[in-house]
Amino acid sequence: MPDQETLERAHEDAREGKSPSTQAGEFVREEMHHVREGKHGAASTKQAIAIGFSKARRAGVKLQPPRNGKASAQTTKQANRDYKKGQSHSPRTPSATRSRATSEALKKEGHSAASHRSLSRQARASAKKRTAAARHESAVRAVRTRRKRS
Repeated sequence: MPDQETLERAHEDAREGKSPSTQAGEFVREEMHHVREGKHGAASTKQAIAIGFSKARRAGVKLQPPRNGKASAQTTKQANRDYKKGQSHSPRTPSATRSRATSEALKKEGHSAASHRSLSRQARASAKKRTAAARHESAVRAVRTRRKRS
């Protein structure tokens, strides 16, 4: 379960009309803190980010699952499941046994996945995959939504 503070920050982003990926960023940020402080580890930076996205979807952030061909079928299926879970407000509590098993498995992983260096490497690798047009489009959008200087 995400921290109350993280949920509040994500809700604030939603109220301000920020994109679902920005809202999900709060959950990814929380996940990085958990890995850094030793609450659990992660096999890779990608895994830590994926855990954050999963938490965001389950918390009700309208973050769409990856499009066909962008991720494995298993990942897409799980993302769809998380998304549906977040959009339906079922009162079911998670299985304690499964939660404990997940936590125990993550505790055996390393903590370097959230290091400054590995996050930087991940960001650069992701940026390299994007086209010049895609980068330009997001830069234009950033300028449009940037706060005006007084």
